[in-house]
Amino acid sequence: MGILENLVLAVGLAMDAFAVSLCVGATGRVNNTAWRMRPPFYFGFFQFLMPVIGWFGGSWLAGMISGFDHWIAFGLLAFVSARMLKSGFSKGEEQACELLTRREVLVLAVATSIDALAVGLSLAMLQVAIWRPSVIIGIVTAVLSLAAILLGSRLGERIGKRAEVLGGVILLGIGARILFSHLLAA
Repeated sequence: MGILENLVLAVGLAMDAFAVSLCVGATGRVNNTAWRMRPPFYFGFFQFLMPVIGWFGGSWLAGMISGFDHWIAFGLLAFVSARMLKSGFSKGEEQACELLTRREVLVLAVATSIDALAVGLSLAMLQVAIWRPSVIIGIVTAVLSLAAILLGSRLGERIGKRAEVLGGVILLGIGARILFSHLLAA
């Protein structure tokens, strides 16, 4: 695979993390430099790691989780979505400005990178070396996530708690898309 193919693949895989990061930035839940860097790092790291796991795990891992990987992704995204919706609909303003916990960021990173696991498996079947695509996927995801958080934080002043609700709806939509695309393909 050439650089252009790797970049196109990376941008496609990063879109879920970009959408989540945009909403997270808009909610005001990432309000200092250290926390602005955490979601892009986690998203980038897991988008790098999952293709590697898929590539090395090969058909053994795919066979173990292929029947329910879409349910795992949906469940993780629905869990975080429910928390965001609850916070967005709450009366108090303080909840919308809480920082994301490490657990929330980790759950989001894993949930948005499950598709990358399948990409790694596909690359193994095509006998494509994994390291360059994985590094590019991770870097592109981290950069796009940081850009989305910064853009979202500028929008957040105007949209306030509605961003929390929007983020929850988007996460639920991403989870539903993953679930339905796998169920319809079966």
